[in-house]
Amino acid sequence: MSVQRLHTNQRMSQIVIHQDTVYLAGQVAADDDLDKSAETQTRSTLQAIEKLLAEAGTDQTKILSVTIYLKDINADFEAMNRVWDEWLPEGTAPARATVQALLCEPEILVEMSVIAAV
Repeated sequence: MSVQRLHTNQRMSQIVIHQDTVYLAGQVAADDDLDKSAETQTRSTLQAIEKLLAEAGTDQTKILSVTIYLKDINADFEAMNRVWDEWLPEGTAPARATVQALLCEPEILVEMSVIAAV
């Protein structure tokens, strides 16, 4: 029962794979997109997630669960959902929780943590 850890530093790993399950650390938009809208940040965050899922040998159709953290759920929920609905293939909706959260930097509007099958 080995545990693979990719993109690891002292505090966390971006990808952890264990028993055919992939765990992605909280992902945020690329630095260039942090001062932009929730819609832009959601797109950027999902692009990062796609790359990490591919590196782990899986894709968005195998996402089991996602937790989405929004800085302002009242202002950003609709825009995030619009992008999410475009990104996720029909019939593959995972278990999902969306919560308002205090994020680590004022520019961050969206953060996502993902669990997927390999």
